[in-house]
Amino acid sequence: MKAIFPGSFDPATLGHLDIINRGAKLFDCLIVAILTNIAKKPLFSADERLFILQQETAHISNVEIVSFNGLLLVELAKNLDAQYILRGIRTESDCNYELAMAQANQKLNPHIETIFMASNPQNAYMSASLLKEIATVGYPTFDDSALDNWVSANVKTLLKNKFC
Repeated sequence: MKAIFPGSFDPATLGHLDIINRGAKLFDCLIVAILTNIAKKPLFSADERLFILQQETAHISNVEIVSFNGLLLVELAKNLDAQYILRGIRTESDCNYELAMAQANQKLNPHIETIFMASNPQNAYMSASLLKEIATVGYPTFDDSALDNWVSANVKTLLKNKFC
């Protein structure tokens, strides 16, 4: 069984890494697919996000990291022979959005199932968007030890390098 865990991962948070670690236990192969969304201005380039996730998941033998753009997720899943899309759910609003996406994906390709995984409670309130806002506005004036709850030491260093 092969699954895709898609996202922008800008930056990769401990919540993302938790879903990756838990998802890797469920599937023979978990492909972490980094979306390049032209509608968003990323903090980290696609190559930087790819490098970060390769470093953060190097210890998990059945995880692959890829980046993609200009392709529907279900097309990517089909191209990579993935039968499942793994999505993390943090909040009720995530659930509403992800359910609509899953239903659209089901219409586009009924052979690919979406699996929802609830986030751990300690990660439920943090999003990469909120983290970027905190870092953008806060660096270099705030005590960045608060980031220890949200990102790995590696990502924290990279964030600090972006803003200091």
